[in-house]
Amino acid sequence: MGLQKQDILSEKIEIMKNKMKKILDLHIHSKYSRACSKELELPQIAKACEERGIDIVVTGDFTHPLWFDHIKKNLIEDTPGIYKLKDDSSTTRFLLGTEIASIKKHKGKTRRIHLCLYAPSIEVVEKFNATLNENGFNLKADGRPILGMTSKDILQMMLSVDERMVMIPAHAWTPWFGIFGSNGGYDSLEEAFEELAPHIFAVETGLSSDPQMNWQWKELDTITLVSNSDAHSLQKLGREANVFNFQNEKDITYENIVKILQTGDKKQFQHTIEFYPEEGKYHADGHRDCQFYCDPKETKKYKGLCPKCKKPLVIGVLNRVNELSERNPSEKKTEERIPYKSIVPLPEILADVFSCGVGTKKVKEMYSQMIKKIGNEFFILNDATLESIEQGSTKEIRNAIERMRSGNIYVRPGYDGEFGVVKIFEENNRKNIQQLNLDLE
Repeated sequence: MGLQKQDILSEKIEIMKNKMKKILDLHIHSKYSRACSKELELPQIAKACEERGIDIVVTGDFTHPLWFDHIKKNLIEDTPGIYKLKDDSSTTRFLLGTEIASIKKHKGKTRRIHLCLYAPSIEVVEKFNATLNENGFNLKADGRPILGMTSKDILQMMLSVDERMVMIPAHAWTPWFGIFGSNGGYDSLEEAFEELAPHIFAVETGLSSDPQMNWQWKELDTITLVSNSDAHSLQKLGREANVFNFQNEKDITYENIVKILQTGDKKQFQHTIEFYPEEGKYHADGHRDCQFYCDPKETKKYKGLCPKCKKPLVIGVLNRVNELSERNPSEKKTEERIPYKSIVPLPEILADVFSCGVGTKKVKEMYSQMIKKIGNEFFILNDATLESIEQGSTKEIRNAIERMRSGNIYVRPGYDGEFGVVKIFEENNRKNIQQLNLDLE
């Protein structure tokens, strides 16, 4: 009897541990950002996050006047700096954040940088937005406004409004709008932020790179690597995310989230959830008009020109990482790194199984069936038993998820703004993708 009680107690402790494991997506957009879905409103975002398995999501776009009104109308503070829907209709929690574009000539070159900004309260957002308005910036045109200031000057402005505000460079390697991008980026954080560089303690790796690629550059050894979706629609929420572990519900605050990002504490920052970087639309070098892509060695052979039309190739993330890196990723001890898991989103897996489009009725119906019978998408992709997946879907879907978990997939790389293509059941030219440090048990 005593043993049974001990087993029950152990099970309850394990359940509580899982409850304190939270998935965070810290970069999304609202319906007021260019090329974004009109469905992106807070109640719909909250519902979609529950289906995905996202516990905490950023509001996005807090500089836009109409969206900020929507935030104030729909959200109420739950724990310090963390918000929930006022009607308490969802378990999803929100953190105040946005993305802005910095476009300014700096050190002899026009820099085009996207930056994620975070604030500890609605009151601080109001002060920050007022400061932007006082400086004459147009905040109504786009949820991701363009500021004619350097990244450093924007950071200085934030800190003058409230020292608790945080900046994380977005999709750091993207050719045109990444802090390290091949077109318009910098060669280091120090070059961009000078004496303020210590305030940048995290960077977003972006869809076209993963932690293993970033580990090649010593510049990032002391920087926490984060992964987010940059979602422009409900369907893209959580395509990349972060897994944190908290002590209890009261421990989930803005201050503690920032502290985890600052310290990179592996006990609390358990791992990131990643796109396969080859699927990102700027992974390889290429020229979309000619449907040509290549790896960095071939780019060098072609002298940076498309062999079909002789126009310059768009230099992708892989090439830029190789350019700045000075070591093999294995040179840094595995135990010092925050690990990661690579996934293929469930709708893409279903579309491959059914040989149809991601947005088709067949995929949507099976997705809904699996969520209802098995659990949220992240649970299905990462934790559900293969037996329960088969019971809640089909044997072929079970096999597809098993292949995805083992990395037994084929990816045609993305390039020049064209997303790559993932195939689970590709018998020719299969690429078995291997990762370091995936033992997360």
